[in-house]
Amino acid sequence: MNRKVILVLLFMNAGISALVAQQQEKPIISSHFSGFIKNDFFFDTHETVSIREGDFLLYPANNIKDANGEIINNKLNFNFLSIQTRLTWKLTGPDAFGARTSGLVEADFFGNENQNFADLNGFRLRHAVIKLNWKNTELLTGQYWHPLFVAECFPGVISFNTGSPFQPFSRNPQIRVTQTVNKFRLIGAINSQRDFTNIGGALELRNSGLPDLNAQIHYASKDESNGRLLISGIGAEYKIVKPRLSSKVGNTEYAVDERFGSVAYMAFTKYQHKSFVMKAQVVYGQNLTDLVMMGGYLTHDITDTITGQKSYTPLNNISAWLELQTSKGSHEIGLFAGYSENLGADKAYLNSEPPTKTRGLNIHHVYRLSPRYVITAGKLKFAAELEYTVAAYSTKDQNGVYNIDEKGRVTQYELVGNARLLASVIYSF
Repeated sequence: MNRKVILVLLFMNAGISALVAQQQEKPIISSHFSGFIKNDFFFDTHETVSIREGDFLLYPANNIKDANGEIINNKLNFNFLSIQTRLTWKLTGPDAFGARTSGLVEADFFGNENQNFADLNGFRLRHAVIKLNWKNTELLTGQYWHPLFVAECFPGVISFNTGSPFQPFSRNPQIRVTQTVNKFRLIGAINSQRDFTNIGGALELRNSGLPDLNAQIHYASKDESNGRLLISGIGAEYKIVKPRLSSKVGNTEYAVDERFGSVAYMAFTKYQHKSFVMKAQVVYGQNLTDLVMMGGYLTHDITDTITGQKSYTPLNNISAWLELQTSKGSHEIGLFAGYSENLGADKAYLNSEPPTKTRGLNIHHVYRLSPRYVITAGKLKFAAELEYTVAAYSTKDQNGVYNIDEKGRVTQYELVGNARLLASVIYSF
């Protein structure tokens, strides 16, 4: 099936290119086909919490100990994969409504996996975007990066995790409007969820009746004479989720109206001068699991004992990352550093309710240091990267219960580390 899809794309691209070549006047449609082949080879010193056969690394798994107290899962393991291989198709077409039109379709072989199915190595959609560009206004519709993932400022690491769980990582169906005013850009967007969802699934957002709301303001200053570029910005998000439509008390089912809101704020900056680049971002937010970050929500109370209706409290999280990169000729050296901390909830949670809608609840913080080296020869790149990630897992008391307080904050912890050595070969076309 994947081969058929690729062949169709190739024939479509060839057909459009041939049509354009026949035009005597200004081309009506232009088409550009590109992508890369990427081979990853990685070794870990400890079991990891990860996605897609270990390729998308989050942090090391908690220690598992045998009867003698020996750690079972701190053994060396490895994997070789090529599923990041990517195809990109860009189109520009005739003007419409006084605007330049363009489109983007991008796919890879990273597959899909969620509560309902697993399609490992499957050919999947990454981006499907339509753009209309006027002089100072841009309208974007389709599946694209979540607004909290700033496309102009994200980590350039070799790992596919792109800095997760410190960096927001999500692609969402959306409508986005960008207005340029001198050196400022004002951005407003509404999003749904599909491939990247809350742990409870996309229906939690869809059933709320209100899309994910985002607003940002960016500032950009560029001096081409000395190669300097500065981009900075701030943004905010508000979303409402509805965990369920009904409850069951005994053998009786009741309709319930359960919903709660959560917020997120972020700030970023990027400074570039000749062969040096510095990037940084800070995110503070609630219920961020749809962005492949730590967090989620807990049950706060049972507000109606007859129907079983509940109230909820989202977990707060703060994350920050910094990246320094320098390049000279065909050689590039980079260093990424990230930190994320579980700040707990604003309200106490019910111990009787299992915390199933969380990620990393038993983790106080995670940090990562990741140096890399890349050498480029034409279209070919060889890259080596070391990811050293440490998670501070909650210890257990004498009764075997995690040391987590009534608001979901870890009070005592031990550090668990993993070193990943990643080597990649990338051929672009």
